[in-house]
Amino acid sequence: MMLAPYASDPARSRGREFPMENGLARGERSPYQRDRDRIIHSIAFRRLRYKTQVFVAPDGDHYRVRLTHSLEVAQIARVIARILGLDEDLTEGLALAHDIGHPPFGHAGEEALDAALHKAGGFDHNANTLRTLMRIDSPYPHHDGLNLTWETLEGLAKHNGPVANPSWALRELNAAYDLELGTHASLEAQVAALSDDIAYDNHDIDDGLRAGFLDLDELLAHPFIAANWGEVERRYPDISRERQLAELLRSQIGTMVNDLIAESQKRLVGVESVEEVRAAGRPLIAFSAEMEEGERAFKRFMYEKLYYHPEQLETAKRARAVLAELYAAYSQEPVLMDESWIDTLPRTEPERSRHIADYIAGMTDRFAITCHENIYGRTPAGLRNV
Repeated sequence: MMLAPYASDPARSRGREFPMENGLARGERSPYQRDRDRIIHSIAFRRLRYKTQVFVAPDGDHYRVRLTHSLEVAQIARVIARILGLDEDLTEGLALAHDIGHPPFGHAGEEALDAALHKAGGFDHNANTLRTLMRIDSPYPHHDGLNLTWETLEGLAKHNGPVANPSWALRELNAAYDLELGTHASLEAQVAALSDDIAYDNHDIDDGLRAGFLDLDELLAHPFIAANWGEVERRYPDISRERQLAELLRSQIGTMVNDLIAESQKRLVGVESVEEVRAAGRPLIAFSAEMEEGERAFKRFMYEKLYYHPEQLETAKRARAVLAELYAAYSQEPVLMDESWIDTLPRTEPERSRHIADYIAGMTDRFAITCHENIYGRTPAGLRNV
């Protein structure tokens, strides 16, 4: 497939932080294909299987976790990239890796680690994604990290736009390998970012209904949903409600994807290079103003009804306590950590505290619960609410 002139061309990649190990070339793959494959084969990516998406350590097999969410984002992102003439492999790699930096228990876990590191610069999951891929997950003999291309690292750092005030983690990494934080990222990164929104806007509906946290009548009456729901009822009046809802979610995703493509194509008229994309001063991958307004209103609805549901808030409170207590235990008794982490524990601050947070951030939900039980002799009640 021919790439559009504004796409990230793998033949023009800026390369990697470290020279390719031993000059080996395993198979005929582009640099971005190699990045995607390295991400998929990484330990950090596998751990997403047991990390919170909406619900903490869900018992049910049908709820989404970070891994399934990332796969869904990648599927949506590749479709958009193909239609716009972008590099699909770079887009897919960014979508697969975008949540690798999340600690156990999702945003509740992030809040706990941020509080624990308040004297050591805090914690940010986006920066931790880069820290994990560039320094922590290190399967290669000659360098730390996965040694991904500049374009993949740039996209992960700036997928939400230029970074004016980077956290300590991103600041350190950028000093070692300049990702030009003041500019916009590639179109592939912008596609991955909005594909994330499309995926969780719609798939969280499915999980929220399954858990009984969303009221179906309230949901279907919301202006962002109502038009597509009316069309589904009109076209499929005789199928079960369960199948109607599945069709609704497909329709919602399609509507958002089509709107994104149409608006982005308008913005890309006259753009002739990836350099122009970075210097544009605004995102070039975007929803229409009408869709953006509706999507923001729907997000407010989802926060009120699902993410800030009283039961969810109680669960988040317990999850924060688990990580706070783990951090306290490892700070007082580092020998409780895995041996390899004990051996590399820095003696000075803030490096010591950050090392302990790195260890906890890499845990899955269930491993964090197990570690807490081993240390404190109890399993926190109410951590699983579905």
